[in-house]
Amino acid sequence: QVQLVESGGGLVQAGGSLRLSCAASRNIFSFKAMGWYRQAPGKQRELVAAITTGGRTNYADSVKDRFTISRDNAKNTVYLQMNNLKPEDTAVYYCNADHVLLGNCWGQGTQVTVSE
Repeated sequence: QVQLVESGGGLVQAGGSLRLSCAASRNIFSFKAMGWYRQAPGKQRELVAAITTGGRTNYADSVKDRFTISRDNAKNTVYLQMNNLKPEDTAVYYCNADHVLLGNCWGQGTQVTVSE
């Protein structure tokens, strides 16, 4: 079983920044990729950013040049640095990890609210 523990969400004004963290209970190299998804009220869950074991990154067009995904291998942790936040970024953000044996795993989610 894999546990993904997210932290760092909160309330911020438009233009502000937040950093989300996702700590995995297993060695980060046991995941083919890790990433962040978000789900706003009444909308489908969507990919925000992902990073592979090799360090390749992928971003949704709506967050490019504002968000940065990174990882700390020693801490088995993935981060999402979010700058210049907009009200439309308001959502529950979920950490996702694709384990080589256990498949897709999800965190419990952390709320990000961006006010005008």
